[in-house]
Amino acid sequence: MKIVIAGDGKVGAMLTKQLSVEGYDLTLIDANLKVLESTEERYDIITVQGNCASMEILERAGIKEADLLIAVTDADEINLLCCMTAHGINPDIHTIARIRNPEYTDQIYKMRELFALSMMINPERQAAVEIERLLKYPGFLKRDTFAKGRVEIVELRVDAGHKLCNIALNDLYNIVKCKILVCAVIRNGKAVTPGGDFVLLAGDRIFVTAPTNVLTTLLRNLGIITHKAKRVILCGGGRVSYYLAQILIKNGVGVQIVEQNYDKCVQLSDLLPKATVIHGDATKEFLLDNEGISNCDALVTLTGVDEMNIIISLYGSSCKVPQVITKLGRLENNTILDALPLGSIISPKELSCNNIVQYVRAMKNQTGAALTVYTIADGQAEAVEFIVDQNTLHCGEPLKKLKIKKNVLVVCIMHGAQLEIPNGESSFKRGDTIIVVTIADRVIYQINDIFEN
Repeated sequence: MKIVIAGDGKVGAMLTKQLSVEGYDLTLIDANLKVLESTEERYDIITVQGNCASMEILERAGIKEADLLIAVTDADEINLLCCMTAHGINPDIHTIARIRNPEYTDQIYKMRELFALSMMINPERQAAVEIERLLKYPGFLKRDTFAKGRVEIVELRVDAGHKLCNIALNDLYNIVKCKILVCAVIRNGKAVTPGGDFVLLAGDRIFVTAPTNVLTTLLRNLGIITHKAKRVILCGGGRVSYYLAQILIKNGVGVQIVEQNYDKCVQLSDLLPKATVIHGDATKEFLLDNEGISNCDALVTLTGVDEMNIIISLYGSSCKVPQVITKLGRLENNTILDALPLGSIISPKELSCNNIVQYVRAMKNQTGAALTVYTIADGQAEAVEFIVDQNTLHCGEPLKKLKIKKNVLVVCIMHGAQLEIPNGESSFKRGDTIIVVTIADRVIYQINDIFEN
């Protein structure tokens, strides 16, 4: 399958890394020769320097033979023009465009139809939606949704004194009083698939599969705060802050935005009249103290500089803010970040890449393809959702009798409206939905890939 990626920025680089590992035929276009040369040294790809909206450049990149174009440059208009031009050369090509400008938000569906786009992504809007979901359940570091919202994989940290500290997974039900499954654990920076005798230790980050309707019960039985945020401080006045403030204000949440750029403050005040916009440097402790950081329900750090977000989040944690959420553009130093009290970490580019990779895999495998794909456990694991169809092997056989590949775990089975957290006696049948978690660099493209040959 041939894919052309236009734009070698953060999202483009992440996509190149992910898709090259999976063995796709990749061509990368960018105007910056040095950036392209650096990427070409690391991955087995073809690079083309130039304007990705140019017919000549697209033809040099092999757009006539390509199956998919992913346009993720920093300019929305170039992404749209790139997709239009590609369609003119190759009418059968699938196209994905990154569109970030809030002015286009209300036109997104019309634009998709007008420009014949297969998919449109807005990383900042996606990040805002994800943050709002985290604010609903303050105890979780991350939430990924499956089965049309009925199942989630949530991330929790086990600290010293936590109710789950020094507890074996076989004894978990005695603590949480609801049916859940720990599908992955990060310990000392490495992800593992735990067995029933696995004992949770302080410092572990655990990934739990649970029905959405038991999340409140889970938090309550763990003694974790469950009330929703009523007053939130947002540090940084960029696109994510704008989208998030819109959502929170609509839900009746009080919003304060701290932004260093005066012109942005004026613009935000006009766009968000119900928000309190403060002109100032959010890294200054006295400013945050004056704005009542110690009394807010949540602090979300959304500046464009990772280091600033980390500093502000660390101060928020020291002020005992109930919920801290940190936006990071780079996630390379996960082991270092693990040791810091940064709360939930959000990466807009990771959210976008998950959606694009899901689309790519569905294109490659139309039968038995994944419905949903999420990267979890710092990119060391994936959670994948499938529909059991007529081509699925081992229907009706108990899981304990199946030869499932190492580091692959079936974590949920949906029998119509009935949800099951499976055990060895569980089985699936045609029409069921199953969710699978796989660790290490094993990629599951189709449902039958989970079985040993």
